[in-house]
Amino acid sequence: MAHQITADATLRILSDGVKAFGPGIAQLLEGIEKHGSLRRSAAEMGMSYNKAWNIVKGSEACLGCTLIERRIGGARGGGAVLTNEGRDLLTRYRAFEKAGKQALLDLAAQYFEGV
Repeated sequence: MAHQITADATLRILSDGVKAFGPGIAQLLEGIEKHGSLRRSAAEMGMSYNKAWNIVKGSEACLGCTLIERRIGGARGGGAVLTNEGRDLLTRYRAFEKAGKQALLDLAAQYFEGV
């Protein structure tokens, strides 16, 4: 009896060999879109605010663009929003991730059919 063979991979974007963008930063940015807050996004992922901030700054440094804008406290409590570049990169990454995973499944079916 043949087994159902699939494949899985974590897709990351590298800049000069350094991890610049991947599923973690994508999830952080999605959380910012949802909550309007890096702190809340990080907490939802079980991550400290400082670690989340370091991940965002590292990604921004590798990519040479600003992904989020912080709003300083005040009466409304501050928060964060994605920049246009951040939103665009997130959209492109999720499309890339979906296409890459489908291509990998297609290759697995091609090379391991009947195994």
